[in-house]
Amino acid sequence: MNKTAVSSERRMKRIKKTPLFKGKGASNKPASPIKTLMRLFSYYGSCRAPFIAAVIAILLYSASTIAASYMMRPLVAVLEEANITKEAAHAKYLALLIGMAGLYVLGVITNYILNYLMLKCAATVLCDLRKDMFERMQELPIGYFDTHTHGELMSYYTNDTDALRELMHHSITQLIISVTSLVGVVAMMLILSVRLFLIVAVMGVIVFLTVKYIGKRSSKNFARQQKAVAAVNGYIEELIEGQKVVKAFNHEEAAVRGFDERNGELCSAATRASTYANIVGPIMNNLSHIFYSITTTLGVVGLVSTGSVLIAFLQYIRQFADRMSQISQQFNFVLLALAGAERIFALMDTPADIDDGDVTIGTGANGESCWRVPREDGGFDEVPVKGMIELHGVSFSYDGKVDVLKDISLYAKTAQKIAFVGSTGAGKTTITNLINRFYDISEGEITFDGIDIRRIRKADLRGTLGIVLQDTHLFTGTVMENIRYGRADATDEECIEAAKIANAHYFISHLPEGYDTMLVSDGANLSQGQRQLISIARAAVSDPVVLILDEATSSIDTRTELLIERGMDSLMQNRTVLVIAHRLSTVRNADAIMVLEHGRIIERGDHHELLKKKGRYYELYTGMFEMS
Repeated sequence: MNKTAVSSERRMKRIKKTPLFKGKGASNKPASPIKTLMRLFSYYGSCRAPFIAAVIAILLYSASTIAASYMMRPLVAVLEEANITKEAAHAKYLALLIGMAGLYVLGVITNYILNYLMLKCAATVLCDLRKDMFERMQELPIGYFDTHTHGELMSYYTNDTDALRELMHHSITQLIISVTSLVGVVAMMLILSVRLFLIVAVMGVIVFLTVKYIGKRSSKNFARQQKAVAAVNGYIEELIEGQKVVKAFNHEEAAVRGFDERNGELCSAATRASTYANIVGPIMNNLSHIFYSITTTLGVVGLVSTGSVLIAFLQYIRQFADRMSQISQQFNFVLLALAGAERIFALMDTPADIDDGDVTIGTGANGESCWRVPREDGGFDEVPVKGMIELHGVSFSYDGKVDVLKDISLYAKTAQKIAFVGSTGAGKTTITNLINRFYDISEGEITFDGIDIRRIRKADLRGTLGIVLQDTHLFTGTVMENIRYGRADATDEECIEAAKIANAHYFISHLPEGYDTMLVSDGANLSQGQRQLISIARAAVSDPVVLILDEATSSIDTRTELLIERGMDSLMQNRTVLVIAHRLSTVRNADAIMVLEHGRIIERGDHHELLKKKGRYYELYTGMFEMS
């Protein structure tokens, strides 16, 4: 089992531990904040020991603060005792003060320990969460990325994760402390005076109803805020990437207006969310003062028997109000974080790209590559990998409404060069996307060496294909590392040989650090043509059975294009080559040329046959029909 499969299995095991997991491919969008919080807490399983230790420290901290408050009763009682000498009163009073000081010291120590452990747990949980998010993104189909901007996707790792970080670093700790302290405080209040506790109970009900009322309105606006943040990020990312286009067409004012609209929505959502959340604190403070005064008044008029009980109870009233106030202060952070968590879990619950292929690639008895096709008896049939591609009645639609391809049938025999030409939007690139299984066909069948590609495991299928895309993408790293991206185990010598085949070796050797030159920002320190040469070298080093060139020379001058074609002749030997090109001069030597228009093949044949027909290819080639 490869590393990707192992990490994916590990991620799925973690997710399956949560009560919301309903099975593979299920939609497990959190139905409520409580369920979302419980799912979030399930991630603490990876740091169970520190978390348990932190909870124990929280219990000790809460117990020490509660006990320290209770010490007020015996301290006052000493002053109330009539039959005690001055010396004995001083000794007893000093002993109680030392005991109270010891409890406060214990509180300081346990508070430091619990904060350290909770921060450690939070870092571990966030690490696992980011890892699961990234692994899930690698499993999502290409169609998901077609419908979500880069900025929106990055928002999961920035705004949503930052909200969770605040929750885990501070809010969860404060909430656990407050809840455990409240339980202890309530217990001590009941012990001291049931009648006075009834006042606190009324306070608790009023607080609960207030928080519930505000919470419903606040949570909706926090969810709206997170969506607005993602929209703003997506817009900014898109405009930054297209800044040259913006300036070239004097689109600055329109760009600002578009940003103002999205920023205004974010401002509105954030204001409403924060307004609802922040009014809880003042309400809590005022309520605590009111109930403190009521309790004092009723205590004085005779609801308690001694002053020591009343003073101790008032201490607990203050603690009760403080804990409730702390909960309210964390309220907006909790709601914001849960809104972010719901977005993250919605991403993680998006159905993965299905790969139900059972045909894998292996090595035959003679050492050649072969497809291992399972038989019903449990054995395998070995089919040699030759690179023969066939399409039978293939139709496809991206949106399920408009067909981009309509009843396409063609074949590419081993070592043939097949070219696709036609107007923009005719469906040329879509054919290569379907062969790579970036998308699955709606109707028909695509076979590779006679095997339906839907039966071939995607990793093995793509391992036999080398592709050079029209839009090149280089990663941050050295030139050598970018070439080696085509095959991870390629040696330096093999990478250099691939660069020579692509005619990239000359310009690479003249870079400041040669093959060790660092590339950043998608190779911004190189020309577009140089980036495309490295992309071709990357495909060459993968040693593919089938080579797909999607406008591979569109950004290269004619002279360099001729050099590449000569260099790639050796690469194309004994390989099936699929070429998409606007420059028809590059496909003249193709074994077969497919002319597409509106998703259909309207002409097919070699260069000379198509010229004799004087049809669409003839018009394209002679310039009578200008291709858009």
